[in-house]
Amino acid sequence: MATLTLTHVLFVSLLLLQALHFSSKPSLKTVSFFHVVLQLIINSIKFSLAGSQSFVGVNYGQLADNLPPPESTAKLLQSTSIQKVRLYGADPAIIRALANTGIGIVIGAGNGDIPALAADPNAAAQWVNSNVLPFYPASKIILITVGNEVMISNDPNLISQLLPAMRNLQNALNSASLGGKIKVSTVHAMSVLAQSDPPSSGLFIPGLQDTMRGLLQFLKDTGSPFTINPYPFFAYQSDSRPETLAFCLFQPNSGRVDSGTGIKYMNMFDAQVDAVHSALNAMGFKDVEIVVAETGWPSRGDPNEVGTSVENAKAYNGNLINHLRSLVGTPLMPGKSVDTYLFALYDENQKSGPASERAFGLFKPDLSATYDVGLSKTSQTPITPLTPSPKPTATGWCVPKAGVSDAQLQASLDYACSQGIDCSSIQPGGACFEPNNVASHAAFAMNLYYQKSQKNPWNCDFTQTATLTSQNPSYNGCVYPGGNT
Repeated sequence: MATLTLTHVLFVSLLLLQALHFSSKPSLKTVSFFHVVLQLIINSIKFSLAGSQSFVGVNYGQLADNLPPPESTAKLLQSTSIQKVRLYGADPAIIRALANTGIGIVIGAGNGDIPALAADPNAAAQWVNSNVLPFYPASKIILITVGNEVMISNDPNLISQLLPAMRNLQNALNSASLGGKIKVSTVHAMSVLAQSDPPSSGLFIPGLQDTMRGLLQFLKDTGSPFTINPYPFFAYQSDSRPETLAFCLFQPNSGRVDSGTGIKYMNMFDAQVDAVHSALNAMGFKDVEIVVAETGWPSRGDPNEVGTSVENAKAYNGNLINHLRSLVGTPLMPGKSVDTYLFALYDENQKSGPASERAFGLFKPDLSATYDVGLSKTSQTPITPLTPSPKPTATGWCVPKAGVSDAQLQASLDYACSQGIDCSSIQPGGACFEPNNVASHAAFAMNLYYQKSQKNPWNCDFTQTATLTSQNPSYNGCVYPGGNT
């Protein structure tokens, strides 16, 4: 149905363009009308594409003693826009609970499974017989990940066994007539790259490149994704300047120019993903799909862990989701969004390490949201938590605070207009071009960004330089969208 609708929309747009072309002297009013109609068509196409594809998944870790039953979790997921779930193992209770939900499921073979899977094709067949066949297709298993961050394990034997294990599992799927329906991959840490800054210089560790080439050839041959764990949070831990935090949280910042390409990056996530793309390209595998297997931000941490707060976690995950939904893509892969699995569904209170390791959860064990990032389906009755988290009810307009410098306003203006909103109104000839100054242009762009971000209050923050107002800032022919609409 979506394909048919898009076809009709494109057909109508071609008719409009043809009519405009053959009009001998189209009036300004006619041109303006065609421009409005075509803009509506473009927006319809973007909305249809965003609605027909799922970009947001979540990691479902189980290192906790207080998690709700799998059946409750399945209902929780159905009340959200989350379309995919990644498990670190193949828990049959969870896989069964997700049956007939339409939610895609990633299951995992652990690092400890790799030697047997590599050594014996029968072991791989038995793994598929036990963990896939009893549940598929009612449970929508889409990917099997073999091991987690094996390539940086410093275990030469395990690294050498990884590809044979993946091949044996793939052959077992083929024998079960599931080849092409369920993919096989392995998950990598960002540290598998020897360099990632600037993004165009992305390169895999030289000592791993021979093994990596075999893995990438397997992924290319089977149409499977390269899965990796980029964490801007950890990048911020090693560079805790305020401008780095804004860059990591998708907030207004001056950007970072890639010296190799001249491209200005406005957020760390795009920079990290493009570094992976560059590394793939350097190996001759630029067409292998990238999937973000993990990314997230902790809501609390130890005193020495900078940036751990509910506000920062909400900003990172909320802005990342909006970025993915915009279909802007990354500078090196524009116009599409990489499938991204947020880390994590719940806090895991039995994980070891610093406090942040136990604080990545989007939801609490009572099924309430740790913070709201716009994942709930508003058209569906949500699960009633024991302690409800109210959705934002902010209305009105987003405007700069008094006393903000032109430099800060310019950074906010550049950021907002880089996020897929239509800034043509503040271009020469646009309805809001005059007065031609950075304060006026930034105010319009900041408000438009806020309105397009589901009116979440944290999207009218701009590193504490903006505020919400009930006073309509529209003037003359310049209309600021907003209010109670």
